[in-house]
Amino acid sequence: MQQTFQIALSDDRIESQWGDKNNLSFTTEGATIHLPSLEDVLSNLEMVQKAGRQLASMKIPSFVLVGHWSLEAQWHFWQGAFSPKKLPAITFAELGESEKQILDNRIKVLSWVRSIINQTPEDLSPINLATQAAEFLSELAPESISYQLIADQELVEKEYVGIHGVGRGSTRPPVLLTLDYCPDGWQDQAPAAALVGKGITFDSGGYSMKSTLGMLHMKSDMGGAATVAGALGLAIANGLNKRVKLFLCCAENLVSGQAYKLADILEYRNGVSVEVVNTDAEGRLVLADGLIDAAKTDAPVIIDAATLTGAAVVAVGDKYNALFSLDDQLAEDFASVAQSEHDLTWRLPLTLDHQNYCPSAYADTANSRPIPGGGAGGASNAAGFLSRFLTNPEKGWLHLDLAACYKDSANNLWSAGATGRGVRSVAAFLNQL
Repeated sequence: MQQTFQIALSDDRIESQWGDKNNLSFTTEGATIHLPSLEDVLSNLEMVQKAGRQLASMKIPSFVLVGHWSLEAQWHFWQGAFSPKKLPAITFAELGESEKQILDNRIKVLSWVRSIINQTPEDLSPINLATQAAEFLSELAPESISYQLIADQELVEKEYVGIHGVGRGSTRPPVLLTLDYCPDGWQDQAPAAALVGKGITFDSGGYSMKSTLGMLHMKSDMGGAATVAGALGLAIANGLNKRVKLFLCCAENLVSGQAYKLADILEYRNGVSVEVVNTDAEGRLVLADGLIDAAKTDAPVIIDAATLTGAAVVAVGDKYNALFSLDDQLAEDFASVAQSEHDLTWRLPLTLDHQNYCPSAYADTANSRPIPGGGAGGASNAAGFLSRFLTNPEKGWLHLDLAACYKDSANNLWSAGATGRGVRSVAAFLNQL
């Protein structure tokens, strides 16, 4: 019979034999994670997560968490132990019924989010992304969810010029998923929120082609779609009782004789014309279609999420997601929720004037600036571009540039691949509406 490997937490100081820089000690039964205190502060929780990474790297097949473990400590241990190859079996410590359900919900939803972002681009076509998201959410609330897929030529007929334009270079058609979570009593009311996600299942950069290194991890460019779909799923699992609409803008950005080209002009349904000066600034083009639809719902809150710019990573690193809003109170409220969820977010500058920072001689705006990375302030300029597609961008809109939702390589906190950063904050925000 295989002996279980027990993991305990302690605020006792680690013995010197284990080294000054370590916080793991071992016995014949297992290991103890030594912390400055057992409080659920981020520094302690990250120590637990790092220990989970260390222990998982030892290829131990199963763990049993023993003694006193908070919900957050157990969650962070799971995050550290997670691997896209194989997750060790974890028997969690005792929790109250409601906390156990919260932990189970997080593990179910975030496992799905991390798994779908980590799928190969061959397996995850735009149609597959939209279908998997719809089916996953429908399983959580089959009586409350309806959805439709608008694909290929139907996008042309209905003037979704961004999604179709970006996706037409692929033999696998682009698609818009429109999903309505409508619990009893909300049928005649506008949704409390609308969510929009960038679902670029692979991004070659188009004719503004990326390098091999820049293209290698572009299966993750649908991270925004996975994040908002996962956030809605987690909010539903945690008892969401308000109507929410979801728009996933899904396409592959590839090169072919049918692909969109530099100097093309896209005429959007809201009257905004856009000159394409960089085919690798495609995320904002597909999101524009989703934001137009989101605005038409009359939802008082619109949240979009996207792995939109490298400039956001330069600004905040890969530990934070970048937050943009023209609504100071909404941004403050969201940042507070994100902090309480240990879901790191940092606000970057955005004014209405950022709408004008990508000028065009031929259209209302260009989709970027024709210089590498979009030039200085590229993340803010991209957010300014998006604001053009909202009826009232100064009220009720949040944009998340997901700098932290994917890791190109493993570090001491995360495995390589998807992290799920952003899901908890958006879900908790929905639950508090």
